[in-house]
Amino acid sequence: MLKDKVALITGGSSGIGRAVALAWAREGAKVVVSDVDRGGGEETVGQVRTAGGEAIFIAADVGKPEECEALVRGAVEKFGRLDIACNNAGIGGPQAPTADYPLDGWAQVIGINLSGVFYGMKYQLPAMLKNGGGAIINMASILGAVGFAGAPAYAAAKHGVVGLTQTAALEYSAQGVRINAVGPGFIHTPMISALEDNKAVNDMLVAAHPIGRLGRAEEVAELVLWLSSEKASFVTGAYYPVDGGYIAR
Repeated sequence: MLKDKVALITGGSSGIGRAVALAWAREGAKVVVSDVDRGGGEETVGQVRTAGGEAIFIAADVGKPEECEALVRGAVEKFGRLDIACNNAGIGGPQAPTADYPLDGWAQVIGINLSGVFYGMKYQLPAMLKNGGGAIINMASILGAVGFAGAPAYAAAKHGVVGLTQTAALEYSAQGVRINAVGPGFIHTPMISALEDNKAVNDMLVAAHPIGRLGRAEEVAELVLWLSSEKASFVTGAYYPVDGGYIAR
């Protein structure tokens, strides 16, 4: 499906990012794994190689534009091109009502979860345009469609990712770059492990998903894989929830 394509994943050290890297590699892509967590990123690369795929790790903090630029440059220097990118890196941030939300927490969440997606696309798009096209998948959230008490920065950032995705799709789809967003529900990943450890909170989260369980990273990765491929050749500017029915309630 993706034979000889070059695909870049941020936040690739665990969870959804790792699952995406493995799914891409399974379908023949050469994978560039990036994260601030070098150990986890190298572990992802090792799993790709063990499965017979090709991958490299490049450390980058997506909240820093110069590191996003260097990441794309490194991918192109290694593999000669960039065809696919998934801007997945993100953090949960503090939990507090809007009036009590810490200013430094706001800046950090917006800087990584929203500005990081913008910085990624800013440098990914020119590289893809040189090839005549590509596919970008931005990781939003169910909180890109609805609010969530206690998470004003996260919800604002993810709503912003959806708007940014739609805007960029309008600008670049005619030039061959398809740009879409994915909105996971609550997924079994390290980001929510602390919530899952609290039985009452975990039960509440499960109950919020009509399907009756939380999601798996691999389920999100399969959607990203499809959006990365020519099977989704007429799909751009879209936001796809993968949420067990969460926002349909």
